[in-house]
Amino acid sequence: MSHIAGHDQSQTLLLPESLDEYVGPENPVRFIEAFVDGLDLTAAGFARIAAKATGRPGYAPADLLKLYVYGYLNRVRSSRRLEAETHRNIEVIWLLRHLKPDFKTIADFRRDNRTAFRPVFRQFVLLCRQLDLFGRELLAVDGTRIKAVNNKDRNFTRASLTKFIGLADATLDDYLQRLDQSDASESKTSGSRVNNLAEKIAAIRARRTRCQDMLAQLDRTGEDQISLTDPDSRAMAARTHVAVGYNVQVAVDTKHKLIVEQQVTNQVVDMGQLAQTAEPAKEILGVETIAVVADKGYFKIEDIEACEKAGIVPYVPRPQRGPSVRAGLFRKDEFQYDADSDSYVCPASQRLHPYSSGTVASLGV
Repeated sequence: MSHIAGHDQSQTLLLPESLDEYVGPENPVRFIEAFVDGLDLTAAGFARIAAKATGRPGYAPADLLKLYVYGYLNRVRSSRRLEAETHRNIEVIWLLRHLKPDFKTIADFRRDNRTAFRPVFRQFVLLCRQLDLFGRELLAVDGTRIKAVNNKDRNFTRASLTKFIGLADATLDDYLQRLDQSDASESKTSGSRVNNLAEKIAAIRARRTRCQDMLAQLDRTGEDQISLTDPDSRAMAARTHVAVGYNVQVAVDTKHKLIVEQQVTNQVVDMGQLAQTAEPAKEILGVETIAVVADKGYFKIEDIEACEKAGIVPYVPRPQRGPSVRAGLFRKDEFQYDADSDSYVCPASQRLHPYSSGTVASLGV
């Protein structure tokens, strides 16, 4: 018995199959096409909506937007990878009707219409609201770190600049002493060595001057960091390492885990970001009150009060802060109360017994 054989690649079909047959009625690309076709791209701020009368025809912004929405849904971010999908992915070929824009055209579209993407996201959220996809009862807010196009070597803090200026001064003193010694024994020292020291001194002085200029800029702006390649990016902790990037705040409706609101900030910590993320989400959902949950990194009294004034009920655990925690001592939540013996058990398995009616107690095994 032979295996199932396919068609020969060079065989010509008398009645070619329709491309529409390869995309099922429930395929997400059909929703992407219907959603983008229903947008008012002119009102959203997209450029080149109307084609010019002369010159080489360009791609319609709606087609490139469909490609980007497809890429976001399928975690394809690179412009070169999106270009590759237009040649091999049957869903993208259906969505773009065999159009094959190159990677530069795709990248330029995102660069030229950066501010127009946010209204598109807002329209998508409103559509989900009309389809009753949001529970509109509970929001979950959290932050994630995204990497910027800025190497750590191109990011400087006030402390690192001050440290380098101190090291540069010490190095310059050492090089100058070597030059003085060379002048004292000029006949014994080769001219090339002196020239090398002079070049190193000039390089260190130039870099020291740049560091002083950046430190003065931090003093003028009141910032704590400065990034040379991506000025808005900041060095922040991302899981187990430190990277230069942004802190993206996201508010998610808990019914179908759909994103309602997102804010891109360069704040290093999440503290103080709860109200400014939850309030726009509440306005989009169109409710008078809504509950929001977040981790203890968002706990800030002023931020919680702002949420309550805006009709948002926050649920944020109170972190254990203070000099005792910073000194490495045990936190209160690490002690367990034993009701049977009316005592507390500390993390070191020692038991704290009361020996009087007051608050004085003693430790015992």
